[in-house]
Amino acid sequence: MRKVFLVSLLLALLFCTSFGVTNLYLATGGTSGTYYPFGGVIAQVIGQRFPDIRIRVQSTGASAANIRLIASKEVDIAIVQNDVMHYAYTGTVLFKAGAITDFLTLFTAYTEVCQVVARADSGIKTIADLKGKRVSVGDAGSGVEANSIQILAAYGITFGDISVQYLSFADSAAALKDRKIDAFFTTAGIPTTAIVELSSTNPITLLPVEPEVAAELIKTYPFYVNFVIPADTYKGVTEPVNTVAVKATFIVRKDLPDDIAYSLVKGVFEGREDIIAGHAKGKELDINLAVTGVSVPFHPGAEKYFKELGVIQ
Repeated sequence: MRKVFLVSLLLALLFCTSFGVTNLYLATGGTSGTYYPFGGVIAQVIGQRFPDIRIRVQSTGASAANIRLIASKEVDIAIVQNDVMHYAYTGTVLFKAGAITDFLTLFTAYTEVCQVVARADSGIKTIADLKGKRVSVGDAGSGVEANSIQILAAYGITFGDISVQYLSFADSAAALKDRKIDAFFTTAGIPTTAIVELSSTNPITLLPVEPEVAAELIKTYPFYVNFVIPADTYKGVTEPVNTVAVKATFIVRKDLPDDIAYSLVKGVFEGREDIIAGHAKGKELDINLAVTGVSVPFHPGAEKYFKELGVIQ
């Protein structure tokens, strides 16, 4: 009995540093990205609804780094791409050195869209046309690289069939502008700044992932969702473009108390309008979509909230 009491006391101390107040740490991303400011708005809105929960936002190296911070118990909540968390949970791709399974899903927040960009005058119309071309696939070891491998494979193309370049979004756009590459992959919320700036001075085309190919990708990789990039998202791209997307997802430590996880999800979806006022990505918060694209189990506290609203059975 004494042992049980000590364990309970230890868990309480992990999350509470002052009487009646739960202090949590949220890992986001770089200060110039979307995760950090969006996480700040989420933390503020939850705190307004549940004054006994205080969330401190930390700037980090984003998805893969955030999962490792959760595993080392340096943070309690994190924003990650749902494909990266799938790799961690299954010990694949970016986490071949070993699976990390001591985290659970809270909810998915918004889409991060797989976009394949080429110059409009390149003659490249489909992803199949990339064979033999110079293609940037994002930073080495990044989630973008993994997305590019999977999407290319759906068209029977491997990295051995293209001239691979490992460039950031901004560097990819600059290289395409200077004709140093023929196309590049990005995975990001839309409109993506690097592509907006590129399309303002250089005509571009977005290569589609056709619906039937998208369906096969989703069947193989459960973290993907189908997505249509609206017409006129970028200058000169006047028709909608079908593709796939991953989702920015909130995860938590597996040992987070159920009532705290419940309050976090409740605070977000009941505070949606306030989140929208604070950040444009809040518009994508949708209770019915918050459970899609998830291959890692939900935290019991989150599951309870979704069941109450009939979103899951």
